[in-house]
Amino acid sequence: MILLITSSANGPQCADSLHAATGQETQWAQTLQEATTRLREQTYNAAVIDQFLLETEPDESDQMLEHLGTAFPVYVNFAVTGMERLVRAMLLSCELANVRARRSPSCRREDPRHRQPRTRTPAPAGGELSHIHPAA
Repeated sequence: MILLITSSANGPQCADSLHAATGQETQWAQTLQEATTRLREQTYNAAVIDQFLLETEPDESDQMLEHLGTAFPVYVNFAVTGMERLVRAMLLSCELANVRARRSPSCRREDPRHRQPRTRTPAPAGGELSHIHPAA
């Protein structure tokens, strides 16, 4: 699920476009306070955040960002970003979030193909360096 956070009047259309492009349910929050409430109540895969809100409401922004949880943040300047560019940015972010999820430590523990080989921790090099250079 995607959370779209913007005060733009085009919010509903943006949410519909994101839903159509990604296939993920998209909810629209008009304010940072509303976004914070939704983030507390629901888990999201991504949060598309209007940069204008971040800049004009710094205290509310910090509080909202603290509640992102596992949602992948996508920062967008809606003043200069068209619908096509917004969809492209969201699709790229979804890909990045998928890569991040595949590389997370919990995934490595669950999938034996991602196990790291065990290596012996080398002994401290201090003693060896003194043989190379007496000042070491």
